Amino acid sequence: MFTFCPSCGSEKIRFEERKVFRCPECGFIYYHNVASATGCIIDTGKAVALLVRAKEPALGKLDLPGGFVNPDEGALDGLRRECLEEIGWDPGLNFSFLAALPNTYPYKGVVYKTCDFFFTVSAPGLKEADLRLDPEEIAGVRFVKYEAVNFEDLAFDSTRRAVRLFLDRRDKTGS
Repeated sequence: MFTFCPSCGSEKIRFEERKVFRCPECGFIYYHNVASATGCIIDTGKAVALLVRAKEPALGKLDLPGGFVNPDEGALDGLRRECLEEIGWDPGLNFSFLAALPNTYPYKGVVYKTCDFFFTVSAPGLKEADLRLDPEEIAGVRFVKYEAVNFEDLAFDSTRRAVRLFLDRRDKTGS
């Protein structure tokens, strides 16, 4: 990520322990910490809502509503904001926690390590007409029946794992 030390310009800057940049010339230290992100499995009772990504990474792949948590924002507040921004739908605060999973998010030459927090929300009767998609972020929405989810169509490893976990739990409990 750094070729030169942002403090003194030295080319001796090193990336250590997969998380910290150190400059032996001036003592500059930068921790490249894990970013927090959220995802929401919207369960209609018959299907899950999957969004078609309108931009990289994973352009055209399916994803869940969600995104990065902003500074000074909690995970649920961030998820609710992302739902409003991406699909124009307010899920309220009736989320159920599903899982926290590591992920890798490559964007414009930088590989971000993330901890993705996944939640579920029940939305019986929700349909496409209830949503207002942000065309810069979302190219479409698909309500995919549980048994028809193709995991290869999902954009990220953490999303695949979360949707699989959701469906496995649903199969075991019947709800």
